[in-house]
Amino acid sequence: MNNNPYFSRKKEAAPLESAFNDLLKAYRIEGKFKEKSLIHDWPELVGKTIADRTSSVFIRDQKLFVKLTSGPVKKELMMHKSSLMLLIEEKYGKGVVEDLVCI
Repeated sequence: MNNNPYFSRKKEAAPLESAFNDLLKAYRIEGKFKEKSLIHDWPELVGKTIADRTSSVFIRDQKLFVKLTSGPVKKELMMHKSSLMLLIEEKYGKGVVEDLVCI
């Protein structure tokens, strides 16, 4: 049979979060899930003012690209880049995004 612990059935009941995390690990899609969660949570992460002036958010090669419609908001976001990166690292883990690029 299969000796992989992720694919074997467990006899005890597991909390839903634990079972979901095991499933993400088994299919090796943890990173993609964290990226999609970050994109989905962008308005909550930066607040209403910046979210209203954001036209698109995407991640490519561990870089978070943010397209903004306001120059002053772009400048403000770049000034607070390090604190935003720390917040992202704290919430989603290290290695999800390595850089922030404002377009």
